[in-house]
Parts: sequence; C-alpha cells; structure tokens
Amino acid sequence: MKKILLLSDTHGHLDEKILKYAGQADEVWHAGDIGNLSVTDALAEKSTLRAVFGNIDNHTVQQEFPLHQRFKCEGVDVWITHIGGYPGRYSPAVKEEIKRSPPKLFISGHSHILKVMNDKSLGLLHMNPGACGKYGFHRIRTMLRFIIDGKEIKMLEVIELGKR
Repeated sequence: MKKILLLSDTHGHLDEKILKYAGQADEVWHAGDIGNLSVTDALAEKSTLRAVFGNIDNHTVQQEFPLHQRFKCEGVDVWITHIGGYPGRYSPAVKEEIKRSPPKLFISGHSHILKVMNDKSLGLLHMNPGACGKYGFHRIRTMLRFIIDGKEIKMLEVIELGKR
C-alpha cells in the first residue's frame, strides 16, 4: 500500500501546507510546471519524488526530469506527463500511444483545472490535480491524494490549499 500526493503547476511556489501533506505521503508525484529545482528538492526531502517537466520549465529542470514517466506503483500501471489532455481530448503527443497501450492511471497537469475522469473505452482513470502554485487563472489551489493498494486506487481526496 502506498499513500500518494499528486500535485502540479507549482510554478516555483511551495509553502508549508504543501510540505505538510508531502511529509504524510509515501510518494509525491509532480505533473510538471515545477518552476525551479528548489521546489522538487524540498519535496524530495519529505518523501520519494517522481516528477516530469512542463512547458514553463527551463533546461535545468528538463535535465533533471523527463517529459514522461511510466512506471508501476504496486500493481497499477501509471503514466505521468504534463500536457496529456483527458478522455475524449487527449493531446496529439500521447493519443496514439495511450490508445495502443493504455495505462491504468493517466496523469497530466497543465490546464490548472482539477479533473478526475474514467475513460471507459480504454479502461483507465485520468487525474489532473489542478494547480497548487499561485500563478495562472485558477482561483483555488488544489492537489489530490489517494492510496494505491495492489491494483486498486482508492480513498481519493481533493485537497484545497486556499485562494491563489
């Protein structure tokens, strides 16, 4: 069993609320637009970190993290990328691969819109944690946390961090 904290679009912002939740997680997953490595360094001090770079991330962040991460967590096939779209509107960059080899859990960021959707046609769950940074058009900063237990994704919770 793994407790996961999922966040995205920090854009260089990190505060004690985020770090508190990171310290409660077995793994922290960051779906891009990190902003700078001080964000991921601080998160990695609290928990095991997996991250991808996003479209605002500079070459330093891009050298540290990949564009895509695909891995197994417990018995769940996970794919994280920053610009991935969502069921019915996948990004052209992932569309063919996701249809050819769908993961069980597909995670993206970028939109700053919190979204959790099933893709019944591909048998996957899509998550976008919204944005927990202070830059962008979102009004409320959000993250997600959940548990992966074997092949099961359960106890999904939206964490609201307040206004940006």
